[in-house]
Amino acid sequence: MIHASALVARGAQVGAGVHVGPFAVIEEDTVIGEGCRIAAHAVIKRYARLGARNRVYENAVIGGDPQDIKFDPATVSRTEIGDDNIFREGVTVHRGSRADSATRIGNGCFFMALAHVAHDCTVGDQVVMVNNSGISGEATVGDRAFLGGAAGVHQFCRVGRNAMVGMNSKLVQDALPFCITDGNPARARGLNLVGLRRAGFKAAEIAELKDAYRMLYQKVPLKEAIERMKNGSSAAVKELAAFLESGKRGFAHPGEA
Repeated sequence: MIHASALVARGAQVGAGVHVGPFAVIEEDTVIGEGCRIAAHAVIKRYARLGARNRVYENAVIGGDPQDIKFDPATVSRTEIGDDNIFREGVTVHRGSRADSATRIGNGCFFMALAHVAHDCTVGDQVVMVNNSGISGEATVGDRAFLGGAAGVHQFCRVGRNAMVGMNSKLVQDALPFCITDGNPARARGLNLVGLRRAGFKAAEIAELKDAYRMLYQKVPLKEAIERMKNGSSAAVKELAAFLESGKRGFAHPGEA
């Protein structure tokens, strides 16, 4: 199932049922899991590891060198990708920037055209990145997060689980889990109600998240708000507290201009 014009290195491990389109390039020291589809002109760079049933569309580049002027191309670092992901036209994913480091992507994600995942990032499961959105080096994106078109995430920032980042947003601090973060600079605007309902959150848990979010909006001292969240019964609220407590860049506060 490999087109005659494709270039597949002898050292590449290609699983059963893989389709490789015209003029695609798969370099040595790569692993392509069973059932993957690599379209015309796509490039899978050295040290990339793809699980099963991933779809890589035209002109996407998976596992490219980091955009870091200090990076030595001889460094052995990886790109580790799970199963059932979609990488549309022109998507770029870069490998780790240090020896034995990795950029990691989970399962079931959808990267629309020209989305970018930089070096050493960690992306969870079922994440959606819309056209032209990008996450900078060392950023983390939680499960089921949604990044709108042309949204930009600064280095080392975190996007929490079930978060939504609005189109054209400039995120220079963490985006709270379960919330919509939007604007330039980006600020929390409320709960991601549609996303939470689609993810199966019950009305009672959403109500508890609303109460927790309201404490931040009403300017309850952060330490006090975190303690209240930690003492509650909701697992999601406790997760929000842990996210706030572990942050190093601060978070996009509600209601600030």
